[in-house]
Amino acid sequence: MKDKPYLSLQLRTFASEEPESWSPVIDQAVAADRAGIGKVVVSDHVVFGENLDAYADPTLGGVAGGKQPTGPDGLWLDPLTVLSVIAGRTSKIRLGTNILLAALRRPAVLAKSVATLDVLSGGRVDLGVGVGWQKEEYEACGLDFSSRGRLLDHTLEVCQLIWAEEKADYDAPELTFSSIHAMPKPLQKPGVPLWVSGTVNKHSMARLAKFGSGWIPWGQDAVNISKGIEAMRNEVSALGRDPSSIAVVGTLPIVREEDGINMSATMESVPSLVASGVTDFRAYLPIPTGVEEATDYLSGVVERFREVV
Repeated sequence: MKDKPYLSLQLRTFASEEPESWSPVIDQAVAADRAGIGKVVVSDHVVFGENLDAYADPTLGGVAGGKQPTGPDGLWLDPLTVLSVIAGRTSKIRLGTNILLAALRRPAVLAKSVATLDVLSGGRVDLGVGVGWQKEEYEACGLDFSSRGRLLDHTLEVCQLIWAEEKADYDAPELTFSSIHAMPKPLQKPGVPLWVSGTVNKHSMARLAKFGSGWIPWGQDAVNISKGIEAMRNEVSALGRDPSSIAVVGTLPIVREEDGINMSATMESVPSLVASGVTDFRAYLPIPTGVEEATDYLSGVVERFREVV
């Protein structure tokens, strides 16, 4: 079942230059938790090559016209480590990745790390995953970029198996094991919800239909979200999955004016987006510094949002 629509925040856990402190990132998460924001998410890169133009190539998994937000020497914090810190400072807000390049991690180790985070957070983890766009990142991890789709599917298969079964057996070209015990299990049953990122294409829709609790649209499907949701629902329905069970990320359309954000106008589009199927409204907002100031600001945004959903 999908949750009632909620607001989420993408935390900026990367920087082009060394910041004075990363504490403001954690402060934003604390404020979001206090204000009633539904989820915070963090992004992922393990390493960079120097061909960042690939980010603008949809055939490689990028987005047309896109620009990578840092250069190759940008600082990107490890997402699961960041979420572990946030888990210790918060109590209600859900903790997500948007997205984790899951195929770059060994499946059993990833399953263990995510299960541990779910236990320590009280069952608040959502694992958003995707294939990425950077060949050099796969090469640095000893993996074949051209096989990235199958590598991701394999990783998700192992994670879901280990999370759900007390004694797990697995047999595939990539990996074989038998009678494996992995404890603790995630608090969420049968396992941590998986959110699958991608455009509406054969491979990503098969992945979503098989593994996904939620969909993170990409490219034009994220830009024209209503059309993208309709296409997604048609594809997963044809694969035998009930599309009404799939939650969807959409961007909250911010209406900016000379004196700041027009919050009333911003919220006007929310009911129609809810009707189209958006459940997770990603809000890109100018959040004040300081926990108290940020809490006050976000509390007002949450109040306005709840008035229209």
